[in-house]
Amino acid sequence: MAEPLNFPKNPIMQRSLLSLLLGTAAALAADPKESDYYEIQPIPNPDNFALETGGLEVAPDGSLYATTRRGEVYRVTGAEDADVSGAKVRLYAQGLHEALGAAWKDGWLYVQQRPEVTRLKDEDGDGRADVFETVSDAWGLNGDYHEYAFGSKPDREGNFWTVLCLTGSFGSDDPFRGWALRVTPDGKTIPTCSGIRSPGGIGFNAEGDVFYTDNQGPWNGSSSLKWLKPGSFQGHPAGNKWYEQAPDLKERPIEPIDNTRMVKERERNPLLVPPAVMLPHGRVGQSPTAIVTDLSGGKFGPFANQMFVAEQCYSNIERVYLEKIDGLYQGAVFMFREGFGSGLIGMVQSPKGHFFAGGSDRGWGARGGKPWCLDRIVWTGKVPFEMHEMRAQPDGFTVTFTQPVDREAAAKPASYTMEAWTWAFRGEYGGPEVDQTKPVVKAAEVAADGKSVRLRIDGLVKGHVHLLKAEGVRNGEGYPLLHREAYYTLNNIPAQDR
Repeated sequence: MAEPLNFPKNPIMQRSLLSLLLGTAAALAADPKESDYYEIQPIPNPDNFALETGGLEVAPDGSLYATTRRGEVYRVTGAEDADVSGAKVRLYAQGLHEALGAAWKDGWLYVQQRPEVTRLKDEDGDGRADVFETVSDAWGLNGDYHEYAFGSKPDREGNFWTVLCLTGSFGSDDPFRGWALRVTPDGKTIPTCSGIRSPGGIGFNAEGDVFYTDNQGPWNGSSSLKWLKPGSFQGHPAGNKWYEQAPDLKERPIEPIDNTRMVKERERNPLLVPPAVMLPHGRVGQSPTAIVTDLSGGKFGPFANQMFVAEQCYSNIERVYLEKIDGLYQGAVFMFREGFGSGLIGMVQSPKGHFFAGGSDRGWGARGGKPWCLDRIVWTGKVPFEMHEMRAQPDGFTVTFTQPVDREAAAKPASYTMEAWTWAFRGEYGGPEVDQTKPVVKAAEVAADGKSVRLRIDGLVKGHVHLLKAEGVRNGEGYPLLHREAYYTLNNIPAQDR
């Protein structure tokens, strides 16, 4: 049996101990948390519709459209109101096949189904779609559960992008499985990129370039965010058999060498584009999905033009800072917001700056624990103390912050630690972290405004993910960072300071 706690009998010691305990409790109570800055507001669903959201879009009238894995489309009104509790969910369409994308264009709702891109319209104004038109069905399917198809919003030229999962993890006999296709508004389909394994979402950065998330598996040691550079090869060779049916692509990629490294394979295969940002498996998540860039001009907080990636397995959203070095995208991923009710699949930002996110856990499981969810994410107006950007330098990184740092703490190299690794580029499923190293932070130079720190580092490795932990950094009020880790994918080391 535990011994009882002996409280001091001396009144002075009693007051000192009580003061210490109260101070500790106050400090713990005041410790910043994610909900202080970004609120998760569930959209009410009193009729208990199975909102296994696969795609989301906000129409010009403010209505939110949610497509689902079960093949329905729901229209949500009042989702943009100050109080979301009054929102109403109504069935808009049904009978579709696993709808994993939604986009509004010229009065039509374009929906990405597994077998086709379809456009829908409510022509008689009764609140239900009554016109369904096929836009494109220029790919194959055979009913295998793994044949997901994710669709984008319109690109700069008005085209829709479709990313097609392989029938199985290792190969497919269905045309253009493992490819990205562009679909013009009049239905012309243009095969654009090969090498895709199992996409979870597709979206654009602030410059309008197209990215998708691929999941861990063959030729993918970990999940990642990848740039769909037109004509590129994304790494999985099983779909290369369809190049003969892609007349706009004049060059076919070289077959990859098994069990090598991505940085080495790039040297022999110029069409291979490495992942822009690795999303380390088991560290930040296990199944990344939707991609949304904050284009609200500050309505969603201090992360304008940065990308946000939803996560199905871990029920969270991650934040990504991207930069381009020697023609390739690379950058860092930071945790952003955890605690969603189910696994997130669809996500969109509204003109008011709100994020909407939803999904399900059927078949895969998710930390959230609920079978489905549809939530609004709202910035409270408070700015969290975060690493804002992480930029590569020839001898380290420059890290910027959302608030001025405590100069003494941030100038200590001991306030930071770093480790680095990569994954084998191989045809087997996934794989462990390999080639681990321990780069050393030799110096930390704080800028005059206190909002950035130049880290001088020995041991950078081209092609490795570099995990920076900033446990010792504080802001001017003495608070730690809300999230203290950043994972930077160093595809190229710049030759000059930037």
